Amino acid sequence: QVQLVESGGGLVQAGGSLRLSCAASGSIFAINAMGWDRQAPGKQRELVATITTGGSINYLTSVKGRFTISRDNAKNTVYLQMNSLNPEDTAVYYCNADLQISRNLGQRYWGQGTQVTVSS
Repeated sequence: QVQLVESGGGLVQAGGSLRLSCAASGSIFAINAMGWDRQAPGKQRELVATITTGGSINYLTSVKGRFTISRDNAKNTVYLQMNSLNPEDTAVYYCNADLQISRNLGQRYWGQGTQVTVSS
């Protein structure tokens, strides 16, 4: 069994900051890319940021310069530092991980989601 457990969501005023964390645990052979999605009410889920094992990073255009993704490979943990938050960032944030449970078996897993609400 594999689990991704997120923490760090909450309510913050516009202009504020939050830091999300997500730890992967269970029968893990290897973890490749990790990242964060978000889904706002009535909107499609969008990929916010990804980071590979080697440290290559991609961001959704609207969060570039405000959000920073990082990971601790030794802890199987990915982080999302979110600064200069605005109400449009309000969403449920889901971490994801492309991981293998054996040498030949892998898939993308998601956490349960954590709510981020930015008030104006």
